[in-house]
Amino acid sequence: MSSCLNWDMSSEKLEALQDEYASLYETMKSKLENQLPHYRGEEKKRLIRDVERSTEEANLLLQEMEEELKMAPPTYRGQTLSRLRGYHKELDAVQRATQLASQLGYSTRTDLLGQPEPWGAAAGADRDMSSVSAQRTQVLQGTEHLGRTSESLARSHRIALETENIGHDIIDELGTQHDQLDRTRGRLVDTGENLSKSRKILNSMSRRLVTNKLLLSCIIILELAILGTVVYLKFFKK
Repeated sequence: MSSCLNWDMSSEKLEALQDEYASLYETMKSKLENQLPHYRGEEKKRLIRDVERSTEEANLLLQEMEEELKMAPPTYRGQTLSRLRGYHKELDAVQRATQLASQLGYSTRTDLLGQPEPWGAAAGADRDMSSVSAQRTQVLQGTEHLGRTSESLARSHRIALETENIGHDIIDELGTQHDQLDRTRGRLVDTGENLSKSRKILNSMSRRLVTNKLLLSCIIILELAILGTVVYLKFFKK
C-alpha cells in the first residue's frame, strides 16, 4: 500500500516535471525561431546565453524525470522512457541550433575587429552584408531543421499516445475475458459438485434397490415354505 502511495506522489511530480520541461522547451524554441534572426551583436549573444542556460535547466529536469522513473511500474516506465528519448532529441536539436548561431555570431568581421576604416567603408559594408546574409540563411536553415524535428517528435508522441491507448484497451479486454473465465470456472466447479451429489444419490438408490430385492426374495421364500408346510400338514400327515 505504501509503495502505491509513493508511486502516486512520484507520478504527480513526474507530470509536473514534464509540464515544466514543455514550457521551457517552447520558450527556447520561440527564442530561436522568432527572436534570434532579428538580433545583432550583444543582444544576440545575450539571447544565445539565455538559451544555453535554459538548455542546462532542461537537462536537469530530464535527469530528475529519469530518477523518478526508477520507482515507476514496468509498463508506465517503458512508455515514459520513449517520451524521454524524444525530449533528449529535442534538446540536441536546440543545442545544435544554439551552437550554430553562436559560431556564426562570433565569426563576422564586425564582431571580431569592430567597424572598418573609413577609406574601406563601402567594401567592408558589402562584405559585412554578405556575411550577415549568409549568417541569416544558415540560422534560418537551423531553425527550420529544429521545426521539422519538433514536428517529427510531435508525430512520434501522438503515435506513442495512440499505442498507449490501444494497450490500455487490450488490457481492459483481457481483464474482462479473465473475469468471464473465472465465472466459467466457478460454474464448472458447481456442476462438478452437483454431479458428485447426484452420483452419491444414485449409489444410495442402487443399494436400496438391491436390499429391497433381497427382502422380497426372502419374503417369497418364507411364504413358499409356509404354503408347503400347510399343504403337507393338510394332505399328507394324518
